[in-house]
Amino acid sequence: MKAARLIRVTFSPASARCQAYSSESSAPATDSGNKKHYPLVVIGGGAGGCSVAAKFCRKLGKGKVAVVEPAEYHYYQPMWTLVGSGLKTVDQSARAMETVLPKHCEWLKTRAMEFIPEKNIVHLQNGDQLNYDFLVVAMGIQLNYDKVKGLLEALKTDPSVCSNYWRETVEKTYPAIKNFKGGNAIFTFPNTPIKCAGAPQKIMYLAEEHWNKAGIRDKTNIMFNSSLGVLYPVKKYGDRLLEIVKERHLTLNLKRSLIEIRPNKKEAIFQKLDEEGKTETYKYDFIHVTPPMSAPDVLIKCTNLTDPTGFLSVNKNTLQHTKYPNIFGIGDCTNVPTSKTTSAVAAQCGVLEKSLVDAMAGKIPGGKYDGYTSCPLLVGYSQCILAEFDYEGQSLETFPFDQSKRRRSMYHVKKDILPKIYWNVMLKGHWNGPQTFRRIMHFGKDR
Repeated sequence: MKAARLIRVTFSPASARCQAYSSESSAPATDSGNKKHYPLVVIGGGAGGCSVAAKFCRKLGKGKVAVVEPAEYHYYQPMWTLVGSGLKTVDQSARAMETVLPKHCEWLKTRAMEFIPEKNIVHLQNGDQLNYDFLVVAMGIQLNYDKVKGLLEALKTDPSVCSNYWRETVEKTYPAIKNFKGGNAIFTFPNTPIKCAGAPQKIMYLAEEHWNKAGIRDKTNIMFNSSLGVLYPVKKYGDRLLEIVKERHLTLNLKRSLIEIRPNKKEAIFQKLDEEGKTETYKYDFIHVTPPMSAPDVLIKCTNLTDPTGFLSVNKNTLQHTKYPNIFGIGDCTNVPTSKTTSAVAAQCGVLEKSLVDAMAGKIPGGKYDGYTSCPLLVGYSQCILAEFDYEGQSLETFPFDQSKRRRSMYHVKKDILPKIYWNVMLKGHWNGPQTFRRIMHFGKDR
C-alpha cells in the first residue's frame, strides 16, 4: 500500500488559481536544467501576476518578462460565492491560462521551488534556473484543508460538507443547500489570515434566503462560528451586518476555531480561543468550511524574504521588499496589513507599477498604497453591501451614497460588472482600482 500523500491547495491572488499538489511533487529543483535570464520575472499567474506582466510587457517588450505559473486554467475566485449559491457556474469563472497571460511574456509552465535572493536566482521544479534583474512575487495564498482533522475525508464522503474556496468542492455547495431539510447549519471562519474576510458569511446569507423561500427556515438553526472577536473587522460595515444577523435570527459564536470534523458522527469540533484547552462539539446537518490559510510553503522556507508569519515582507506603501530592493510583492502572499481581495490587488497594481518603474530607473520608489480594499458583501439574492476601506478601516467609498446600506444596484455591480472589469480590463493591466471614479463622484475629493 502506498503511503498517504499530503494534499494541499494553492491559490493565486484574486483569481484563485487552484492547483492541488502532493508532497511527492514538491521535491527540490535540481541544477541540471537550463539557466535563463530575464529583466523581470513574475512568480504567479493570478490576478496580480497577469496584471503586472501585462503592464511590463508593454514597457519592456517581447520576451523580457517571464511568468512562472504551472496551472492550465485561471479562475476568477470572487465568483465562487455565486457558484456556491447557484447564480453562476464554475465554468463561467474559468479561462485558459494561455488566453489571460500577455502574449509577449514568456510563460514558464512550472513551479517556483527555491528563492536565492542574494544571487537573484529562482530555481524551478523542471530543473531550470532563472536569473532576474527584478522579481515580482505574486504567489497567492495556500489553502490548508489538511490542518483540520477529518476535513478532507468529509469533503470527499459527506455531501453536507462543502467549501466555496476550492475548485474541487465549490460545486458541492449549492446541491448541499438545496438538499438540506433542516437542522443545524454551520458556517466557519478559521483562525488564520484568509482571502476575503467577508466570503465566509456571504454564503450564509444566501443560504438563509434560499431556505426561507423553501419553507424550512423555521426548522433550521444557522450558526456563524468565527475565530474573530467581531462579526466583521471594519466597524461601519460590521454594525450593518450585525443588524442583519439579529434580524434573521442567526446565531453568532465568536472565538471559535474549527479543528476537527467527524463525518461518521456528523460532528464538528471547535477550539474555544478565549478558554485555553477548551473545545465545543456541534452536531451539523450542513457545514460550509473556510479552510485555514497561509503563505505558500516554498515562500515560507525562504526566511530571508518573509516576516515571522511566512508572508513576503514588503513596505506597505511602495510594495518593495524590505531587504532586497529589486524584489516586489503583490496580493495575498504579502504582509501588507489589509484584507486580501481582488480589489486590493487592483489598487496595488498601480502602486507597484510606479514603484517598479522608479526602481528600474535607479530612483527611490514613489508609489504609495493606502491599503484600499473592497468586499462586496452579498446579503441576499438581490442585495449587497459594498464595503470599501483603507489601512485604518476608514471608508473609501466610490459612490456618492452610504454603501453600508443594502442595495440591489451594488448586487449587480458584484454579479455583473466586476467580472467584466476583471477579464477585460484588469488582467490586461489597465485597471488600478476605482480611485479616479471615486474622485469624480466626490468632486475631486478622495472620500
